Amino acid sequence: MSFGRSVRILTKKDYYDVLGINRNADDAEIKKAYRKLAKKYHPDSNSGSPGAEERFKEITEAYNVLSDKEKRKLYDQFGHAAFEEDIPRYQSGSYRDPSGGYQEFHFTGNNMDDVFDQIFGNGFGGNFRGSFRQGAHGGFGRETFRQRGADLNAEVTVTFDEAAFGGSKVIHLQEPETGGIQSLEVKIPAGIENGKTIRLKGKGMPGIGGGATGDLLLKVMVADKPGYERKGMDIYTKISVPFATAVLGGEIQIDTLYGPVRCQIREGTQSGTKIRLKGKGIVSMKNPSVYGDQYAVMEIEVPRSLSQQAKQKLKEFQAACSGSGQKHAA
Repeated sequence: MSFGRSVRILTKKDYYDVLGINRNADDAEIKKAYRKLAKKYHPDSNSGSPGAEERFKEITEAYNVLSDKEKRKLYDQFGHAAFEEDIPRYQSGSYRDPSGGYQEFHFTGNNMDDVFDQIFGNGFGGNFRGSFRQGAHGGFGRETFRQRGADLNAEVTVTFDEAAFGGSKVIHLQEPETGGIQSLEVKIPAGIENGKTIRLKGKGMPGIGGGATGDLLLKVMVADKPGYERKGMDIYTKISVPFATAVLGGEIQIDTLYGPVRCQIREGTQSGTKIRLKGKGIVSMKNPSVYGDQYAVMEIEVPRSLSQQAKQKLKEFQAACSGSGQKHAA
């Protein structure tokens, strides 16, 4: 029996070339390029274009890698080989060998088992055959392509208090395909740290062929709060203490996220002394019953201007301290 066979070798394109960007492109450039191309080649908008689906698949694959920092790092170092396995894979009617090249086959004839055996050997299993179905005219076509939609990345800025206590935040996103504005209410978890990411299921790009919708990865940026510094779950603040209070001791007020607290300080308190306020820090995201602490760092206020009477009293105080020191030395 005779049959014809044609073989077309396809070299997998560089992901940066697929999106039309340079290798130094930042996240915003990657996202912009993807949105532009995804809108142009989305299958729903190109029902009469047989190549649009493949192009969209190629664009989405490139974006999924380059928009992920870890995957991009691997790709920049190893290329497509970073995502290959040691054994051949068979996907959607195309054969991919470990070197990263693609071969797409077009057959004419009747005995397809003989064709598969001649190309791949007698030991070739049914996985590849299973990805093809026989057409009405004796040819073979691919099954319907199904792919999960790409994830989208966005940022939201919250106040220091919103990050500490949590709450709802309304954000406005531009639809990649239509350009319309979508309002979305986001729950900010109490205790979230600056730079952490919230995953919003199903708020990314739509899938194709019945594939699941991607997610929205929302990076949370926490604004500064004057006088407050966060270190993990702990908070650090600076407290000005009057000179006389530092010398003689007394009561001071310390502001916390949960309201003011009155504290006693010892006489002779020095600048840099820390007062620990237990449980006045940030709540744990993992355990809402656990809180960090607040550390108030003392800064002694030195008078900038004194009356003559005050200066005289201070000199008397200094003399008394000096005399006391001499007596102790004797």
